[in-house]
Amino acid sequence: MSLLVCENLHKSFGGLAAVNQINVNVEKGELLGIIGPNGAGKTTFFNIITGFLRPTTGKVEYEGEEITHLHPHLIAARGLIRTFQKINVFGNLLVMENILIGRHRHFKTGFLGSLLQSPSHRSEEKVSRGEALQILKFVGLSGWENQKAQKLSLGMQRALGIAVALVAQPKLLLLDEPASGMTIEETNHIMDVIREIHEKGITILLVEHNMKMVMNLCQRIVVLDAGRVVAEGNPEVIQHHPRVIEVYLGKRKSHAPSGC
Repeated sequence: MSLLVCENLHKSFGGLAAVNQINVNVEKGELLGIIGPNGAGKTTFFNIITGFLRPTTGKVEYEGEEITHLHPHLIAARGLIRTFQKINVFGNLLVMENILIGRHRHFKTGFLGSLLQSPSHRSEEKVSRGEALQILKFVGLSGWENQKAQKLSLGMQRALGIAVALVAQPKLLLLDEPASGMTIEETNHIMDVIREIHEKGITILLVEHNMKMVMNLCQRIVVLDAGRVVAEGNPEVIQHHPRVIEVYLGKRKSHAPSGC
């Protein structure tokens, strides 16, 4: 059974189909890439999966249960966690505070325990801080825990966004353009982080414009154009697929994937 099943997903905005009858499955343990030119429907597809948008028609199943109409926080509570294309950290909060916010869904003590600083809450917070430090080290942010997030570089803020997602303990991690705006050095670092996350057994669905990242990391790639799936296969197949070459070279030459 596939971990995630997207069946006949369709989403229209004012008569324009942003997602058009998409069928995509994600297998447990897979690192699947979603690529396509600007406006292909990639982020809309992510938003439907994670409950931020409702599809016009179609359904999403996760771990064998339909989640199409669940709210985002209920989907996240099942271990389907995402990052965002735009930087989504709290700039005025400390790096550690950002991480602890991401950890909140695993706290067993409620608001009252937090307010009264009960022994059980203090114990949970101590464990969470220890886990947070390990994750910050993992993403290359060790030593930055007591700095405000806004002081981090763009690449470091994106790494923090991934750290916040990891502390939520995802089963399926959706990464929306994690290398956007990064330098080559920062991109290489994030590639290493994503590779290690996958090696730890976390299933990953990756949307990314950086073709070096996609071709080097993904086991399978789905190509979208105008809201439709136009190709699917391993990196070698995708680089030489006639429809992909047409989409990237024939229509939008400036966005051609490496190898096409």
